[in-house]
Amino acid sequence: MSAGTIRDVLEFVGRLREAKIWFRLEANRYDGITVTVAVPGEIWEIDFLDDGTVDVEIFKSDGMIFGREKIEELFARFSD
Repeated sequence: MSAGTIRDVLEFVGRLREAKIWFRLEANRYDGITVTVAVPGEIWEIDFLDDGTVDVEIFKSDGMIFGREKIEELFARFSD
């Protein structure tokens, strides 16, 4: 990972800490670090890649809340 990319990650994490926004660092990719951010109604996945690229993906809630019965449906949809 290049020094510029590390600096970018550290600056971004510093901004999150200052803003008191929850985040988690992950190494799910061979070529970068992922910062997962949770704010009300959204999850952000920001990938800082070793070539200096930054990929941002945002997942937004539609506000619907489900009960316990939804768990079985989720397993049925996503289990092998």
